[in-house]
Amino acid sequence: MFDIDRVRADFPILKREVHGYPLVYFDNAATSQKPQSVIDAISHYYDHTNSNVHRGVHTLSGEATDAYEGARARIGAWFGVSDTKTVILLRGATEALNLVANIVSTRLHSGDVILVGQTEHHANIVPWQQLAERMGVRVIPIPVDDSGALSLDAARALAESHPVKVIAVGHVSNAIGAVNAVDGFVALAKSIGAFSVIDGAQAAPHLRVNCAALDADFYALSAHKCCGPTGIGVLFGRRELLESLPPWQGGGDMIDRVSFSGTTFNELPWKYEAGTPNIADTIAFATALDYLESIDFDAAMAYEHRLHQILIDGMQSREHIEILGHPSHWVSVCSFNVKGAHPTDVGTLMDQLGVAVRTGHHCAMPTMEYFGLPGTVRASLAFYNTEAELTQFFNALDRVTEMLTG
Repeated sequence: MFDIDRVRADFPILKREVHGYPLVYFDNAATSQKPQSVIDAISHYYDHTNSNVHRGVHTLSGEATDAYEGARARIGAWFGVSDTKTVILLRGATEALNLVANIVSTRLHSGDVILVGQTEHHANIVPWQQLAERMGVRVIPIPVDDSGALSLDAARALAESHPVKVIAVGHVSNAIGAVNAVDGFVALAKSIGAFSVIDGAQAAPHLRVNCAALDADFYALSAHKCCGPTGIGVLFGRRELLESLPPWQGGGDMIDRVSFSGTTFNELPWKYEAGTPNIADTIAFATALDYLESIDFDAAMAYEHRLHQILIDGMQSREHIEILGHPSHWVSVCSFNVKGAHPTDVGTLMDQLGVAVRTGHHCAMPTMEYFGLPGTVRASLAFYNTEAELTQFFNALDRVTEMLTG
C-alpha cells in the first residue's frame, strides 16, 4: 500500500504555511518538490567530494567521477537504457531539444518538412522555427483532435503529402495533460525515414518511460519535474545517430585532441557534453530516482491517478468552470478557466488562500491559440498531494469563483 503520510514527511517544504493557510502545492507541472534525500545529496557532494570530473588524478576527482558516472548509469537504467554511451547529460529538456535540432540540421535541406505537435511546449517549437529561418525548412503543426490529444491520423496524412524529415512531439502535453500516442508517431517516423524526437519532460514524472522499448531516435527530459534538482536533464539518443552526427558545442571534455591544424572529438557520451558538467545535481537526480523506487513508483502513480480523477470529477461538476480538453488518457493536469474571470485574478486569489496554481499560457501559446484562449489556470498534481488538499483547493476555488462572478 502507498503510505502517503510517510511520503509527505520526506518533503520539508510541504510543512509550510502560505498566508496563514497550509500550503497546497498544485504547480507540479512547472516543477516538483524535492525530498530530503535529494537536498542532502547536493550538500554531501559539496561537503565531501567537490572536485571536477574526468581529468584529475587526485582522490576527490576520482570520487566525483565515480559518483557522476555512476549517476549516469542509474539514470539510464531507470528509463530502460543500459548503454550509458547514449545517455547525454545536459541542463534540461530545453537544452536537449536545442541540441537535437542543431545536430539533425546537418541532414536537412531547404524544403524539407518538420512536423511539430500543435500542443508542444515552446522548447519543442522554437528550435525548429529557428532552423526554418536559417535554412529554409518548413515547420507544419500536427493538429489536435477534439479532446486535445495530437492526431496521429492527421500526421499520417501530412506525411503522405509532404517531404517530412522530422516528427517532433511531446509525450504528454504540459498545458492539457494529454498522453499522446508517441509509439505511433515513432512508428510513422520510421516508416518514412524521418527522425523521431520526443519531449518527455511531462511524461517522466507520471509514467513508466522505457526509452529502449519506445525506440525513438531522441527522447529528452528534465530532472526537476521528477523530484530532482533544477539545471539537469538527459537526452537519450540512438547510438548510431549520435556517433554519426556532429557535436553541437565546443570546449573542454568534448574533445580528443585540439590543434590549430585540426581538432578531433571525444567518444560518446562526452562528445555532446562540453565544459564542466552539473556534477552535484546529476548525482542528486540519481538520488531522486532511487527515492521514487523506494516508495514504489507504480503504487505512487496509481494513487496520483486516483487523485487526478477526483480533481477532474470535481471540476466537471462545477457550472462556472470550463476545462481545457478532455483526453481519454491524461495525467496530473487540469487546465481550466472560471467563466467570466481572468486566469491571473483566479490564481492570485487562490494564492491568498494557500493554494499554488499556475496561470498564463504555460509556454504553450499555440495551444491557447488553438482553443481561442489567452491563457488558463493550471492545477497539476503529484503523488505527495492528498485528498485533504483537494478539499482545500475546491473550497478556495468556490470562494474565488463567488468573489469574481457574484
